[in-house]
Amino acid sequence: MPCIDIDNPANAGHRGHDGHHGPRGHDGNGSLDRNAPRRRHWLARGLSACATLSASLLVAGLAGCGSRSHPPAAPSAPSPPARPAVTLGVQVPSGPGAPSLPSTPRTPPPPAIARDWEDYRRRAAQRMVALHPNGSYLSQPPEPLLAIPVLEVELDGEGGVRDVRVLRQPSQARDTVALAIAAVRRAAPFGPVRHLPRPWRFTEAFLFDDQRRFKPRSLD
Repeated sequence: MPCIDIDNPANAGHRGHDGHHGPRGHDGNGSLDRNAPRRRHWLARGLSACATLSASLLVAGLAGCGSRSHPPAAPSAPSPPARPAVTLGVQVPSGPGAPSLPSTPRTPPPPAIARDWEDYRRRAAQRMVALHPNGSYLSQPPEPLLAIPVLEVELDGEGGVRDVRVLRQPSQARDTVALAIAAVRRAAPFGPVRHLPRPWRFTEAFLFDDQRRFKPRSLD
């Protein structure tokens, strides 16, 4: 077969083996396309760069989803300050001159049927002392006493106080009269008196010491 001069324009219309006009590597005019390899090279690099960029964007997107920051948790409410321990009871100051504090009254004897007025007055005195543990005493009365008020207590049929009369007013420490009357009213009722002869009343003397504690004379 004769050689074909591909650089001769006269052979531009020669059909190659692939059925197209002109040999491979030629442009449509039959001339050799010298820039085709370079264009294929840059096309391949462009496709590779696009693939690399797409992969990078995909990885970055996945990383962003995995490391998505969560909203900060709401601050927990501050714990309340610890309360100081509460000590039950009362702290009593010590030393001379420390005031005495009231304590729980002793349980008074229940009202009972008295045999006579003497027995009734003694039981009433016991109730008054039991209900005033810090305002009374049972020891020997001191000499001299601070004050000796004398009261007459009038009762109803159940032993409740109807009236209190002062038979003797002390010349000093007159406030002891009010203390004695309060002690009587707090201890009532003293028990039924319907079986006792009238009038339903009894008399009591209160022996006060310097600390204004009393002792009923019925218990002396």
